[in-house]
Amino acid sequence: ALPEFRKHLVGFTAFVEGWGLYSEHLGIEMGLYDTPEKNMGRLSYEMWRACRLVVDTGMHAKGWSKAQAVAFMRDNSALSDANIEAEVNRYISWPGQALGYKIGELKFRELRVRAEQALGPKFDVRRFHDAALGQGPVPLEVLERQIDDWIAGEKVRN
Repeated sequence: ALPEFRKHLVGFTAFVEGWGLYSEHLGIEMGLYDTPEKNMGRLSYEMWRACRLVVDTGMHAKGWSKAQAVAFMRDNSALSDANIEAEVNRYISWPGQALGYKIGELKFRELRVRAEQALGPKFDVRRFHDAALGQGPVPLEVLERQIDDWIAGEKVRN
């Protein structure tokens, strides 16, 4: 059981948002994008997130103005002007947030591949998800240790 303060902790964007992006890939595995329209919607969201990464980096590392960020989003996404305004304002006020969730997604995917390779036929995606989420949101270094420990335990299980 998690301590009370951990249940309400705000933070660990890479874990929380990264899990969200990782879990979207489960829809692909499950065959949920079974029409061109559904897949187009999924791809549109991926493009939106790619634009967020560019805008976040452009403003905070390359010195882009808000107008440059808005123009980039307008030219490269299917978002409305109101959504673009909200997104750009979000990244003005929260540097690195887009990068944080993408790094989190990549870490979850990396750890899953590591577990699949290490465990072979003993790999159970449900048990992997339980291990990844079992301690709640944690820094990615802690998550990696948790998964490495879980892999070691699974190797000797049964």
